[in-house]
Amino acid sequence: MTKKQGWTPQQIKDISGKTYLITGANSGAGFQATRILIAKGAKVVMLNRNSTKSEAAIFEIKREFGHDANVSYINLDLADLNSVRQAAAEILEKVPQIDALICNGAIAQVAKQELTVDGFESQLGVNHYGHFLLSGLLFDRINASYGRIVVVASEGHKMGLRTIQFDDMNWDKSYHPNKVYSQSKLAQMMFAYELQDKVKATNNNVKVYVCHPGASNTSLINEKANFATRFSWGIMVKLGVAQTAEKGALPEVMCATQEDLKQRAYYGPTGFMNFGGPVGECELKAFVLDKPVLTKLWALSEKQTAFSWSL
Repeated sequence: MTKKQGWTPQQIKDISGKTYLITGANSGAGFQATRILIAKGAKVVMLNRNSTKSEAAIFEIKREFGHDANVSYINLDLADLNSVRQAAAEILEKVPQIDALICNGAIAQVAKQELTVDGFESQLGVNHYGHFLLSGLLFDRINASYGRIVVVASEGHKMGLRTIQFDDMNWDKSYHPNKVYSQSKLAQMMFAYELQDKVKATNNNVKVYVCHPGASNTSLINEKANFATRFSWGIMVKLGVAQTAEKGALPEVMCATQEDLKQRAYYGPTGFMNFGGPVGECELKAFVLDKPVLTKLWALSEKQTAFSWSL
């Protein structure tokens, strides 16, 4: 991987016959990741909550790559742990091999506090708890395939408290859309690095990678964000600071396919403020690896999702 150019899909070796699962894959970076993997001959199972958008995405993929493109979807709503359990059961029934689970789906900048059906603050519930449970339910299948779990984080993890607010996880006292989003993304990263430690300690086969998409023009900032956030994001898009969704997909595809990557690392665009630029290794801040916080968050996540990992 040359530092100057960074990673590109041209570096993907033969992945025909491999199976990739991607959450939130019917639009944005998840859809573009699906396109790249299908173009290289892989099988992709999209995990989405909206069946109409999923059918439209599959139609688009087959229109571009031909009727034989091996793409399908399974209904999954990360905001509902029961839906995650049902989807995982369907995956285990239908998908014999998982070469990578890409935890791409996310919500961001929800202006006013919303709770999931399980009572979690929505950004933490969708971005962290939903993926924590899904990864746990599928772990043995991924492990048997010598597969990977790819966590798509965000540079936003640096913009909040830089730790987990354990005494008020739902931010009932001081809800702030950006700080809450930051905590949800930090939680995802901490989950990934703690999982690395647990995999290593138990001599399992799963590799875990963490990446970020940079500032990418996707549907992540939507009508649930406040006006100021939508306005400033619109300016970034118009000025060309935000890169395309396809470029935003490159780090997660790299982490799902590239052979020579470090696990204790953080990958993504390496240009100005990591908004865009060549895809490679970014600085991993020390607060993300605070072991007592990692351990405490893992225990809390098992309790909240009512799921104990077999590690």
